[in-house]
This record gives sequence, structure tokens and C-alpha cells, in this order.
Amino acid sequence: MTDKRKYSRIVVDGTERAPSRAMLRAVGFGDADFSRPQVGVASTWSMVTPCNMHIDGLARTVAEAADSAGAKSLIFNTITVSDGISMGTPGMRYSLVSREVIADSIETVVAAEGFDGIVAIGGCDKNMPGCVMAIARLDRPAIFIYGGTIRPGVCNRDIVSVFEAVGGHAAGKVSDEQLTEVEKTAIPGAGSCGGMYTANTMASAIEALGLSLPNSSAQDAISSNKTDDCRRAGEAICHLLEKDIRPSQILTREAYENAITVVIALGGSTNAVLHLLAMAASGGVKLTLDDFSRIGKRVPVLADLKPSGRFLMSELIAIGGIRPLMKTLLETGLLHGDCLTVTGKTLAEDLADTAPYPEGQEIIRSMSDPVKKDSHLVIMRGNLAPEGAVAKITGKEGDQFSGKARVFDSEEKALAAILDGTVVAGDVIVIRYEGPRGGPGMREMLSPTSALIGKGLGDSVALITDGRFSGGSHGFVVGHVTPEAAVGGPLALVQDGDPITIDATARAINVDLPEETMAKRRSAWSAPPLEEHGVLGKYARLVGSASTGARTDTA
Repeated sequence: MTDKRKYSRIVVDGTERAPSRAMLRAVGFGDADFSRPQVGVASTWSMVTPCNMHIDGLARTVAEAADSAGAKSLIFNTITVSDGISMGTPGMRYSLVSREVIADSIETVVAAEGFDGIVAIGGCDKNMPGCVMAIARLDRPAIFIYGGTIRPGVCNRDIVSVFEAVGGHAAGKVSDEQLTEVEKTAIPGAGSCGGMYTANTMASAIEALGLSLPNSSAQDAISSNKTDDCRRAGEAICHLLEKDIRPSQILTREAYENAITVVIALGGSTNAVLHLLAMAASGGVKLTLDDFSRIGKRVPVLADLKPSGRFLMSELIAIGGIRPLMKTLLETGLLHGDCLTVTGKTLAEDLADTAPYPEGQEIIRSMSDPVKKDSHLVIMRGNLAPEGAVAKITGKEGDQFSGKARVFDSEEKALAAILDGTVVAGDVIVIRYEGPRGGPGMREMLSPTSALIGKGLGDSVALITDGRFSGGSHGFVVGHVTPEAAVGGPLALVQDGDPITIDATARAINVDLPEETMAKRRSAWSAPPLEEHGVLGKYARLVGSASTGARTDTA
């Protein structure tokens, strides 16, 4: 018989555990509750961002359903920070750091309190992979719930509309009044950013992993469907405890290959590369940048979703979400159908009764008429990125870009130069010392990429960085350049005017200089001082390379 109380019985059983029971009685335990399995409900609720402002209600729904199904639930919180608010400021350095804090805090609470199972609810970019990293480390029955996507603003606007309007304002194309109107109408309420940006990308990836119930990734944040998703998850965690189905049985290498496949088909965020590498490593699954290239050769981009496409996640939800797409991928041999999911069934069994998309819809293309015949997530290498870099090439940018370097040692300096007209067509913007260690924190570059789009330079300027990009970024952009500049990577040696070539077909990124020139510059280079204090200092000392997920729990 399965021991559903494998962990909690250590905390509450026996006369010597009377002090523990006394503490728990104060938070609502009755006599019968001590014989029930304990389920921790990890909530990322806060009022610092619309992505998470509704999650307290979702957590209560999960807890009530779990209690009704025979468990004893305990809700606890972890942090979240808002990328959309901190973007382009020093505060953005804490964004990727928060992923580690979230993973560490959930692991800490669950292990310390002896919870037998976990339901984690995330609603913004970093708390979703943070939740999964903790779940993988703990390996106790678990389910992830996506908080849901935001509904579109006026004229189908979203947060990226605001960032691009700022660029348009700098170019004189958008008036003060128009900018204010966009600002006031783009974000109508609760939910994560509305395109196939990082939040919706990661929610889709986690569902493809089998760690969420069917359709959890494709529901509006404020909807009866999302409430029902939470209710079903509260019931399902009890089933997982009964059967002792653990994350290590679900989060296999094949499941991660499924997640990569779905991310590519959806045209998802480059951040998925960083996060999937970290999530896999947290559960002892070996995944590398080369796996993205291998899978990407055979998987097409099928979704015409923002930022590079036309449609929002709410419109995909209206035609059936990602399940019909997954069924198509399964039927064409691109998914592993025998992977176990949190339903207790295989992925193929879960998808068996999925209906196709309605006739005439334009959001998801057919396999014979893809948006792009292979992956938009292009892993590049070359003398600027010997350990790899990640580009998002949808095909609309072209396959090659050559230009002269215009070098900046921070995002702020680059943004100012874009907005004041210093950056011109033909430039390759280089933003360095923004990597995991050098930033520290590997900031996203949505402000400069959106400014380029807004100023009309999106197809005539490239941008490369050891930082990363928001899922809302598009254009000829290459991030995650490794080794990063702060540890002496080649990006640190580039100077204004150096000729740089980015070749998406050859998957190469090079500065066209003799090795002797680079060697001479290297001998004159000295490492900049790193952050020493607080959480950023701790992160800078511990964080690994972006090419392995920018994790802090590495040896």
C-alpha cells in the first residue's frame, strides 16, 4: 500500500511530536487532519504585478478541493517580481535572480514542513520555472498550475504595445497624447502578458512536460475555466499521492524533448532555452544547447502569434489552446506519446479525444504550410560565442546580417543611443557586461529592442548581448552570448567599428578580425569588479554560464 504520508508522519506522528501538533492546531488542524496527507499549495500571489494579483483566490480554490478529496492543505507564499515594471532599470537585475530565490524558497518550505505533495501556481516569467525547479529537486507528487493569460487591451494591445509606442514617440511618430492613451488601455486587468512571450511560452512548455493538467496553459486568468483547472488540480494531487506518481517519473528526457518541440511549434521565447536547461538539471536530466539544434531541424514553427506574428494567446485559447497543436505534432511523430503526465495517463492517452482546430482559423498553420520550416530558436557559435548563443530568427528578419559594431557596456547606454538617433541603420549593437555574473542577473533587453521597432530600425539594425531578451522582443537579435564578457568572453574585446557577421543559416556569429588582433586586445583587458554585496553579490559568486541554464546550485 502506498504511504501517502511518507513525509508528514515524521513531523506529526507520536507522542514526541506533540509540540508540532500544537503549532498546527493553531493554524486550523483538527484531530482528523493529522492522519491526512499534507499538501503544500505554493502561491506566487502578490500585488506587485497584474500577472499574479489574482493567484490568492486560485490558491484557495486548490486548497478547498484538496481538502475535500482527502488531504490537508497548507497555503504558503513565495516571491515574484515584475519584469514589465522593472524592464530597462537596475531592478531588472533581480528578475532571473528571483527564479533561484523562488526555487530555493519552495524547496525550503516543503522540505522543512514535511509536505507530502505540492501544488504550485505561477503567473509570471520566472516564478514558473522556479516552481518546476523546486518540484524537480523535491521529487514529491506535484502539479503545476498556470495563473492564466491576460485579456487583450483596447485595439488588441498588450505590454509590448507600450514599449514599442515609447520608441515611436522618440521617432516622432507617436504624440504625447497617443502614448498616454496606449499606456492607459494596454493592461486591462489580471493575467500574464498576452502574446507568446515568456510566461505563455513556459506555461505551454510545462503542460507539454506533463506537469500541468490538460489546458492549464491556455486559459484566461479570470475565467471559470481557470477556476475549474484549480479545482481539478486539488483533486488530482490526491490521486498522485494515492498512486505515488512523482515528478521524476514525469520529467524525463523525452518529456523535455516534447517541451522543446511545443515551444518551437509555438514560436516561443528564447528564455525557454535558459529555463528548460535549468529545470532539467534540477531533476538530474541532461539537456544541452545541442538538443535544441537537433530537435529544431525537424520541427516547424506553426503559430502566428505575437511578438513576431499577429495573434494573442486569448485568440489561441478561443480556438482550443495548444492541445490540437500537440495532437498534430504527436500524429506526425514529433512528440513522445508514451510520456506519463499528472493525469496518471500517457500524453497520447490525454490527447486521444482532442478535437481539431475549427476550419478557417489562421492562428495555427498546417504542417504543409508552416510559418518557418524549422526552428526559430537558433543556437549559434563562432569566435564571439564559442560556448553558444541563442537567436530568435523567425524568417522575417532575413537569414544574415553584417554590420559595424556599436558597443555599449550597459543596457541604459544602448537605449539612450537608440532613442537619441546615435544608432543608425547598418549598426550591430553590442550590449555587454549584462550576463548572469556581469550584470549581475542577465537583464532582458525589451526596452532597446522595442525602441528599435518603434523607431523603424527593426529590420536594419542587429543587436547582440550576453544578456537575454524578453519573450516580447523581436528583430535580428542574439542573446545568451557565452562565455559572457565579465569572465573574459570574446564580447569583451569588441570595439566600435569592428565588422560583425551573424549568419542564421550557418548558425554562426563572428567578428571579422584576425586572431592576432583579438589576442592583443585580450592581453590588455582586465576584468571589471563584480557586485560584492547582498543577493546580487551572492548570485554573481554562485551563478553558472547561460549555456547551462544560469543556475546557482551547481558544484
